[in-house]
Formats: sequence, C-alpha cells, structure tokens
Amino acid sequence: MSLPHARRSFSAMTASTRPTPAAETARREPLLGWLAVFGSAGCFYLATVIISWGQAYVDISAAFYTFARFVLGFAIVSVSMALKGHRPDCTRVHYIVGRTVTNALAVFCFYKAVDVSTVASANILNMTYPLFVTAFSWFALRDQRDAVALGIVGLASLGVWLILAPGGTPSPATGNQWWGLLSGFFAGFSIIYLNLSRQFHDSQTILFYMFGPGALLMLPLLHDALFLPNPLEWGFLLACSAVGVLGQYLLTYGFLYVTAVEGAVVSSSRILLAALLGPWLVADPPLTATGWLGALILFAANVALAIRKTG
Repeated sequence: MSLPHARRSFSAMTASTRPTPAAETARREPLLGWLAVFGSAGCFYLATVIISWGQAYVDISAAFYTFARFVLGFAIVSVSMALKGHRPDCTRVHYIVGRTVTNALAVFCFYKAVDVSTVASANILNMTYPLFVTAFSWFALRDQRDAVALGIVGLASLGVWLILAPGGTPSPATGNQWWGLLSGFFAGFSIIYLNLSRQFHDSQTILFYMFGPGALLMLPLLHDALFLPNPLEWGFLLACSAVGVLGQYLLTYGFLYVTAVEGAVVSSSRILLAALLGPWLVADPPLTATGWLGALILFAANVALAIRKTG
C-alpha cells in the first residue's frame, strides 16, 4: 500500500470512530442535567444561608423574603414570555391555584424555619416532601397504592424523629423545627399539583402563575413587616431572591435531561450539603451522631422511593 493511500485509510478510520456532533450532544446533556439539578440544590441551600447571614445585619421577615422572591421571579418570567410572544394559558384553574397556594406556603414555612431554627434542620426537613407525596398518593390514588413504599415512609419517619429529637425526647428547640416539617408537608402537595398541572400547561405558564399570585398571597402576612429597604436590606433581599429563582429554573432545566431516580438522588444531596456545610457557613451546631443517622435515613428513603416509583 502506498504511503498516500495509507494516510487516506487512516484518516477515514479515525473519522469513522470520531463521535458525531449529535452523539457528543447526547452524551453531554445528561451531565448538564446532573449539574443543573445539583446547582438547584446548591441555590436553594444558599438562599437559606443568605437569610441566616442577614440576621446579624438586617431585620427582614420570612414573609418579606418570600414576597421578594416571587416578585423577582414574576418579573423575570413575564419579560421572558413577552420577548417570546408567549401568553399564559390557564385551562385547569384548580390545578394552578393548588400549585400556587401550596408552593407559597412551602416557601414561607421553609424561610420561617431558617428564622427560628437552624439552616441545617430547615433544609433537611424541607426534603421530607417525597415522603408526603407517597403518603398522599396512598389515600388519594387507590389504584397506585404501594405497601413497600409506605413501609419506606414509615422507616423515614424514624429518621425525621431522630432529627427533631436527637436526644430521644422533644426539647424546646423541637417546636421551632416543625416549621421545616411543615415546609415539606406543603411542598409535597405542591409537587402533586405540579405533576397534574404539567399535563395541561407549559413550564412558563406554571411559573407565571406560581410567582405572580404567590406574591399576592404573601401580602396578608406583610401587614406589619413590609417597608422600604435601605441599600443593605435591598442587597440581602435581591441576593436571596436571585439564587432562589435561579434554583427554580435550574431544577426545571435539569429534569429535562435526567431520569427521575437521578434527579431524586442529586436533589436529595441538599440533605448532605446542609449537614456538612452548616457549621462552616452559618455556625450551625454540628449534627450529633443521632442527627446524622436521621439525615442519612431520610436521604436513603428519598432515593429508595424514587427507585420504587420508576421500577
């Protein structure tokens, strides 16, 4: 074989084994999905860290932080829809209303938990929402009852108790931690309404009604807590709101490219982030051995429920 012919053959062989642009894109998308979902977990955690940092410098209520997040989110989604010429179309009002109300309550209770307890417990208990989704489905969807999944919820309840009462008995601080559990409770309802809404509405429409009316729902809680912020207060409000809205968009984008199991595993990493980083970032007391056991049980239960759902 002549040298030029050998070179042409080698070039043809390497060209045939080189990944096509479509293959490269297909391989890159799951990685981007993982990174986006992990980024959303980090953003949701960072929002609570900013609230905790602000406690030493500003006096801003959980309702005001929630209101600011929804106003910013509404502004962003409205501009985005206007630029695309897209109008929100609400065909199933009860699903949209359910999603809006339960999400607003979930975010408010989540931020309130940071106010009255610790960043770690607020984030860990907020991640109980998959347990509530499973429990709600048992009562609401008789044809989808899963005894094994309900058993996983029962085991996870032990983990929740270990977090609420690491010493085995409730303490004065336990009462404050119920806000975190309430955020998981309402988030569970919110996820169910989200899944129902997705059958009839696109993501932008859901976000539009979630942010706009959600901000209005906060107004009754702001009757004595709404004020004109100074520059420092604006800084904390905008920082917390920006990372919260970014987390919402990253989560929406990420779940387009990952499986439900992968998404559950990566989203639940917020449990471990909160447990590990709390003492370093916000001077949270380190979790006790019992608290760590509870957090790990809850993490494992979330993953097991996702596997069970898609199995």
